[in-house]
Amino acid sequence: MAFEELDEIEVHWFALWTHSHCEQLVHDQLVAKGFESFLPTIRTWSRRAGARRLIPLPMFPSYLFVHRAMDKRSYIEILKSRGLVRILGERWDQLTAVADTEIEALRRIQNTELAVTPHPYLREGQRVRINHGPLAGVEGLLMRSRPNRGLLVISVDLLRQSVAVEVDCTLVTPVGSPVAITSRFASRTPAASPLPPP
Repeated sequence: MAFEELDEIEVHWFALWTHSHCEQLVHDQLVAKGFESFLPTIRTWSRRAGARRLIPLPMFPSYLFVHRAMDKRSYIEILKSRGLVRILGERWDQLTAVADTEIEALRRIQNTELAVTPHPYLREGQRVRINHGPLAGVEGLLMRSRPNRGLLVISVDLLRQSVAVEVDCTLVTPVGSPVAITSRFASRTPAASPLPPP
């Protein structure tokens, strides 16, 4: 493929499916090769050697993301990573991209001190935008838990997985019309991947 053709390929985020507990291994290999890799994590308490401490765990077990204009050479180089099962999509030139807005929301959440927890996948609900604070501008689905508190649910549709963070309901503005909420627990196998989990 000529270099002028590579310049025409758009840069997107793509989801990588790894073997169990290989997310960090794949991430480190990609970074060492010069790829832009994003492994979103959740801080959780762990007790080791009698002491409790916060440790980072993958936000979406067995998944991470890479930002790339995906030509065949890059695709093959990424597939060489130890611990990687596949890049989600039909083939190297028909990969399924993850929306930039979903990745940006995950980055913003990870960079706050707010507690983030796994949540059943939500496809529909009252979409809101946060107006103030560290998550200003982030959009998600609102699940009200207390009079002025609620859970903002951020989903990665390709993975059919969601995470939630508690927010002040007075800081949000509805986006569009509310619709009935449907909830599905996250499948370990994404829609774009016909293979069984490793």
